[in-house]
Amino acid sequence: MALENCNETLLGCTRCSYCKWIPFAHVKSWRFAKGCPSVDFKKFHTYSAGGKLSAALSFLENRSTYSDKLQEIAFECQLCGLCDVNCKICRYDMEPLETLHELRFKLVEGGHSLPKHQTIINNLKKEGNSVMKPGNKRGDWAESLNVKDLTRESADVVFHAGCKLSFDKNLQKTARTAISLLIKNGVDVGVMGKNEYCCGGRAYDMGFKEEFVVAAKKNIDLWTKAGVKTIVTSCSHCYHAFKRLYPKIGSDFIVLHTVEVIDNLIKENKIKFTGTVPLKVTYHDPCHLGRQGEPYIPWDGTKKKVFAQITKYEPPKPRYLGAWGIYDPPRNILKAIPGLKLVEMERVKEYSWCCGAGSGVREAYPDFAKWTASERIEEAKATGAEALVTACPWCESNFSDVTGADSQILKVYDIIDLVEQAI
Repeated sequence: MALENCNETLLGCTRCSYCKWIPFAHVKSWRFAKGCPSVDFKKFHTYSAGGKLSAALSFLENRSTYSDKLQEIAFECQLCGLCDVNCKICRYDMEPLETLHELRFKLVEGGHSLPKHQTIINNLKKEGNSVMKPGNKRGDWAESLNVKDLTRESADVVFHAGCKLSFDKNLQKTARTAISLLIKNGVDVGVMGKNEYCCGGRAYDMGFKEEFVVAAKKNIDLWTKAGVKTIVTSCSHCYHAFKRLYPKIGSDFIVLHTVEVIDNLIKENKIKFTGTVPLKVTYHDPCHLGRQGEPYIPWDGTKKKVFAQITKYEPPKPRYLGAWGIYDPPRNILKAIPGLKLVEMERVKEYSWCCGAGSGVREAYPDFAKWTASERIEEAKATGAEALVTACPWCESNFSDVTGADSQILKVYDIIDLVEQAI
């Protein structure tokens, strides 16, 4: 769908401001009632979803032209999806998140990408990753592990580490632990090594749709040739790309996040905890695993108007409300670890506050990314927790940038780290 085909959303916004807050029924305090990082950071309506839709409509109708300010409005946003979930509480005919993506696609197609994003895309094309690293080092994280190389062997499951876990030496342990757990518990799993390619999800979020399609087709081709049936990843960005975006171009693989696999292994009594982790923790729902983690549902129908004004879809159109994201598996795991106590933040699940790292904000607007993370850290500290736990390397990295080495602020863990401690 091009921006030109988003008129229903562009013209349908009633400026209710639901996109700025978490649902009022879920507000527990004024301090943590906000939902949209962009408008809370910039303090101006234009940076909310409703404001962006107004700017996009003006641009589309040639009432305004391209400007640096329009570029800032479009890109200084994590595309976390909170606005989309909230809008759909009371509207069934609006697609804010899809429209904001289309605005970015249009800007990029018109040659108006951000320079820092273009640099990332250039490296993606040359080296196959979005973290500015040489591609021939991608498989080094799995060295010394007794794991199948799916470029030479076959397996039912491929573990896709993703760019962040493959190259960030501070986070590689998460990938090593995850795949070791899978192998130890009888999962027929392998890796693509240096031939693994970026999922393309971040390229998609930054507005580079064609580059996303190239990445997706490369991965789908690799998996097909290897004969795998299931994709497992520990990165929520990769999970979202594989689960929500790839099916649109023909992918039909089973897609699982590591927390889903581990949760099942615990339930099957294959993973048994023998250690105690005496820690009070709170869990952060990654946007791409939570509210954007719902599976893609194809729809081929028609839109009609009742009494020339009420929109009706036949058959009913899928409505992504965020409620069916991956919420229970990580919480089940944490509750199963002996000695660990889980306390919840005020904004959780589909109403979770973003970590700040998404859609190229971390690279292009680092101050905004850190501010967003610091807001979440303050919310975590308010629970009395000693540690903040998540299930995404991008979230972990952005939170760690703010807390640094000062463990007095808050410890930051991937959930896999705590599983390993308890085994």
